[in-house]
Amino acid sequence: MRARNIALATATALAAVAARDLVQKKHALLRNFPVVGHARYLLETIGPELRQYIVTSNDEERPFSRDQRTWIYASSKAENNYFGFGTDNDVEHMQGHAYLKQRTFAGTLPDPHDPQAPLPSAKVLGGPRGRAKAFRPASVVNISAMSFGSLSGAAVTALNEGAALAGTLQNTGEGGISPYHRNGGDLILQLGTAYFGCRDEDGAFNLEKLKDVVAGAPVRAIEIKLSQGAKPGLGGMLPGEKVTPEIAEIRGIPVGEDCASPSRHTAFGDVDSMLDFVELLATETGLPVGIKSAVGEMGFWQELATLMARGDRGVDFVTIDGGEGGTGAAPLTFSDSVSLPFRMGFSRVYGTFAELGLTDELTFIGSGKLGLPENAAVAFALGADMINVAREAMLSIGCIQAQKCHTDKCPTGIATQNKRLARGIDPTSKATRTATYLTTLRKELTKLSAAVGVAHPALIKATDVEIMNGDYDARSLLGVYGYKDGWGELGPHLAEEITALLTTEPASARTPGA
Repeated sequence: MRARNIALATATALAAVAARDLVQKKHALLRNFPVVGHARYLLETIGPELRQYIVTSNDEERPFSRDQRTWIYASSKAENNYFGFGTDNDVEHMQGHAYLKQRTFAGTLPDPHDPQAPLPSAKVLGGPRGRAKAFRPASVVNISAMSFGSLSGAAVTALNEGAALAGTLQNTGEGGISPYHRNGGDLILQLGTAYFGCRDEDGAFNLEKLKDVVAGAPVRAIEIKLSQGAKPGLGGMLPGEKVTPEIAEIRGIPVGEDCASPSRHTAFGDVDSMLDFVELLATETGLPVGIKSAVGEMGFWQELATLMARGDRGVDFVTIDGGEGGTGAAPLTFSDSVSLPFRMGFSRVYGTFAELGLTDELTFIGSGKLGLPENAAVAFALGADMINVAREAMLSIGCIQAQKCHTDKCPTGIATQNKRLARGIDPTSKATRTATYLTTLRKELTKLSAAVGVAHPALIKATDVEIMNGDYDARSLLGVYGYKDGWGELGPHLAEEITALLTTEPASARTPGA
């Protein structure tokens, strides 16, 4: 009788836990896997102790180490994101680690502890080329290209609402604008090689459809995707398991079939015709127009810079994606072995424009694991004006790095079209987490900038960062990446303008996006 009562009590308790898990909205994993999902949180709690003996250290896991994921999780929840007892890094012997050199004295700086303090771009997007709808992005941190299809509708909704709360831009990805992108956040419309949402029945680009899309959505800029870091030269891939009737209608493709975008564009075939295409889009829409690409051979970039030096045509921004960037689905060899890592690829492209004195004429955007303060600071020191975050934004809404994005079985409902799994995401609460992560990252960048003695991360110089080579050598970014004096720096006018903007105007008087 006693055993029966214990069993009954246990069953009742488990049923109560299961009922609570199913109705709560804080944890997607528990909504999808009631009761058993608690095992994950138990293991996470005792993970540091276990790893000391039988698993990995805090900074060994990839793509994101446990320390990195812990920082993002804590930051998104507005929890304590500090670490105690010193660094886990082997600073005495580590090769390739970047260190910022703090300054003892500095001039007037913004308040590094104000989480709501704005951190706008130092450059006006589209300003140098006089675009009709040029604007200064309100945030140097924005959400990178992730399509509806690759992500669930609930995930896209959470990111878009979070972007609106944080005053950032969200890139649509090449899948077109879905209803989930229309929740208050401003957009960068990405045009991939398949021109989803802006194409004819045969897949060719349709200018009138593009103009209709832009007129009906809060699109602030257009990004032409040439390639991305995780699968350069391959084109996007959406597995058939993810091609639902809704996605098929938005994209104009068959239901349930693999959706492989062409590897290259059909609207243009070389740099010269690409610039004509850029100017056509900018003229017809008034929007800033740029390109996104991974970096391989440099002939393309040299020709682009040479043609832009004439002054009659040009892109408004360049988004450089590193080979370490993420994706929902790609062949392993492309993820591992095609295109340069971010720092090397970005520095080569930046140097190409710097040789011709063009770096103040366009905005440089970096992507590829830059949603961590130290990586972002190095990107700014190399000359980036803004950064895009993708997987880090996914982590902020509950991604656990399960690496099942390509299977349609994402356990947290983020990278899937399975309605049962996507149910685990409560867009409202996750939007708050996204916004909190984005504002926290901006605050951390402000703190790092202040440590270096400057008002804005774009003012961090290549000489302010050193790359360590064990305990016997260190070289500045300037030397490591072959920069010349002044490369990676804003022109004097831009530097003075952004410093004045951040240090003389009260935060309460500023208007986001102005």
